[in-house]
Amino acid sequence: MSNESRKSAGFKDRTPVTTARETLLDAVSPHDRTERVPLRDADERVVAGDITAERAVPHYRRAAMDGFAVRAEDTFGASQRSPASLRVDETVTTGTAARVHTGSELPAGADAVVMVEETEVAGDTVTVFDAVAGGENVAPVGEDVSEGQTLYADGHRLRPSDLGLLKSVGNDAVEVYERPTVSVIPTGEELVQDDPDPGEVIETNGQTVTQYVERWGGDATYRDIVTDDVDALRAAISDDVDHDIVVTTGGSSVGERDLLPEVVDDLGEVLVHGVALKPGHPVALGVVEETPVLMLPGYPVACIVNAVQFLRPALRRAGHLPATDPPTTEAELTRKIASEPGTRTYARVELHDEDGDGKTATPTRASGSGVLSSVALADGWVVVPESVEGYDAGDTVTVEDWEWSQ
Repeated sequence: MSNESRKSAGFKDRTPVTTARETLLDAVSPHDRTERVPLRDADERVVAGDITAERAVPHYRRAAMDGFAVRAEDTFGASQRSPASLRVDETVTTGTAARVHTGSELPAGADAVVMVEETEVAGDTVTVFDAVAGGENVAPVGEDVSEGQTLYADGHRLRPSDLGLLKSVGNDAVEVYERPTVSVIPTGEELVQDDPDPGEVIETNGQTVTQYVERWGGDATYRDIVTDDVDALRAAISDDVDHDIVVTTGGSSVGERDLLPEVVDDLGEVLVHGVALKPGHPVALGVVEETPVLMLPGYPVACIVNAVQFLRPALRRAGHLPATDPPTTEAELTRKIASEPGTRTYARVELHDEDGDGKTATPTRASGSGVLSSVALADGWVVVPESVEGYDAGDTVTVEDWEWSQ
């Protein structure tokens, strides 16, 4: 559709959220770049290729208890009434026992450990009051991990416990996928970074999106503000298509200064323009030189809603990161939430638990998509699906925490 057609048609036909997201994800390919990073820097990174154990853990037979290493057959029949007597030595042969501590190497010749609680020492003699079987209280080689065992498969996201295990089997570094790269381009001739004059607005969308990208596992490049000029916008996008994803903020609607859909369509293809969600329906999704381009609305709340719904899943796919659902809280709604049929609504709410009888959710007073404080001071949002005409006070609703990072 030409830019003129878009401006005249407006957003009469809006793409459902799920369809728009699937269309975008079809245009996102996981990159294949990898890097080797030290274990101390690998928390939450994604494994590139399977990882196998270079050595067994433990790599030697070790005592699992404090006590005495023995030949099990030397203790057969031992009891409180009829204990066995063994000579204490540094080595273990028939009739001898060697003192060991938890984790120490089992001496040659020994095949079991008698717990210290079941012994009594007098001089160089240890009296054993309990028989042990072969292998008892002994951790064999590879009890924890066997040599060559596959520990993690390609795509696993590393946790601190994983890094400890990798160190135990001899790794000091690990091969992971590079973080997906995202160019963030704030646009709008009215934007400034500080000291706004009347008619000027502090740029916040680009900064917010940049920090979400970092939280979601990507590497963001926060560009300078680009004014509402076709040539300037073309250059800004063209220069950054070497990133995995390009994100713009502002200029995505159908007004006179909303030039981005036209620019992207000229450079590549606009896949979706206008999505059935509120706030933020004037979002546009496109591709330029096989690089996904997300054109987020300029109103701050609309920008955040669309970043969570589209940028996050696109970034996760590009970087081999697992797709995860946000944490949720069930709460009783204190006031009605209205919603337009056929539109998915994201209603900001505050959570309270004042009387201990369960949480309540109160819609924020500010409903406009330009009121940034309505999200910054909210505890989550209630998603009203397309098939529901809002929720009434007293309804139990699910509150999503969109600030989650995993």
